[in-house]
Amino acid sequence: MKTINIHEAKTHLSRLVEEAAAGNVFIIAKAGKPMVKVIPLSATAIGGSEKLGFMAGEISVPDDFDTLGADDIRELFERGS
Repeated sequence: MKTINIHEAKTHLSRLVEEAAAGNVFIIAKAGKPMVKVIPLSATAIGGSEKLGFMAGEISVPDDFDTLGADDIRELFERGS
């Protein structure tokens, strides 16, 4: 894995981003001290849209969901501790 100094990383940022996206992981160092590891994001980390709707048809939400338990909650607040 190659190490790049921060000045070079700033100068060649576009190229380095393309390389990282292609899977070429590298480290950016400052004064020879490793600071960050640059790795490509996975498709799940970027969007996560494949999880949307994964339980469609498996559960149902009651019509009164937004007021479910309202009487019990009101009673707890009015009663106090």
